[in-house]
Amino acid sequence: MKISILDDYFDTIRTLPCFAMLARHEVEIWNDHVQDDDVLATRLAASDVVVLIRERTKIRAPLLERLPRLKLISQRSVYPHIDTEACTRLGIVVSSSQHPGTPCYAAAELTWALVLAAMRQIPQQVASLKAGQWQMGVGTTLRGKTLGLYGWGRIAHAVAEYARAFGMRVWVWASEKSRAVAREEGVEVAPSKEAFFAESDVVSLHMRLYPATRGIVTAADLAHMKPGALLVNTSRAPLVEPGALVAALRAGRPGMAAVDVFEHEPLTDTADPLLSLPNLLATPHVGYATREEYELQFAEIFDQILQWLAGTPINVVNPAVLASPALRRAA
Repeated sequence: MKISILDDYFDTIRTLPCFAMLARHEVEIWNDHVQDDDVLATRLAASDVVVLIRERTKIRAPLLERLPRLKLISQRSVYPHIDTEACTRLGIVVSSSQHPGTPCYAAAELTWALVLAAMRQIPQQVASLKAGQWQMGVGTTLRGKTLGLYGWGRIAHAVAEYARAFGMRVWVWASEKSRAVAREEGVEVAPSKEAFFAESDVVSLHMRLYPATRGIVTAADLAHMKPGALLVNTSRAPLVEPGALVAALRAGRPGMAAVDVFEHEPLTDTADPLLSLPNLLATPHVGYATREEYELQFAEIFDQILQWLAGTPINVVNPAVLASPALRRAA
């Protein structure tokens, strides 16, 4: 069985204990990022299984139609980058664990790291010291401040725990259903979306990206924020209305932002407007990128492959394919 793994930038996967799960199979790992269909079609021509790392590579119909041997795509989490309809039509199973009940603690930790780094101006202080200067300014204490969590899922719960340890007030804005859950759990819910943005000292976004949540944070929302407030986004960039964050930071409301996600990834254009802003702290989508999180994720991804080989596929997101006459079964 030929298994291809894409976008393993630092050749990390073969060093994980769970990699031994694939010991009986031919595994090819690609360490660069390629989106060109011609290149991908050549690389994956002999592949029976493709393993994706999150949403780094888009897998659409024009590429899938050039991969007659491909039978399974195995990954974890959401899958807007995969044309599941084309996969079903072509008989390709897509398995993707939604990891119910398990928060990504790595992402929650990075969220909190960004909050601390931005509010205490840590990157600027480090740069000042290395440039032969001393202190470059005065930061902000978090104790007694209000953290607004937009979304009330697994990661938001973890971030809330860290915030309470720092003595912050925590409140929530989310869908009506999630607000009801928060109330049942004894968590304060903002009286309105406007109050949520206007009164929070830190707003952190924790929602999945769906058509209904795309652009859910508007320019008007950001304009309600305090000049000294911070917006943090470790979820998905398109949750914010296109262009709104750059305009808001230039206008000074909010005064700062810290982001780990971008409209187009990987972002390598140093002239990108976001990266030119002095009041923006940015990291290259590393929220989930820890060895511990990789081990957890790829153990699930590789288990999906083994279960499929055993004839008992799991976490199938296009179940109609299992009854399709076009189904490409394991050899």
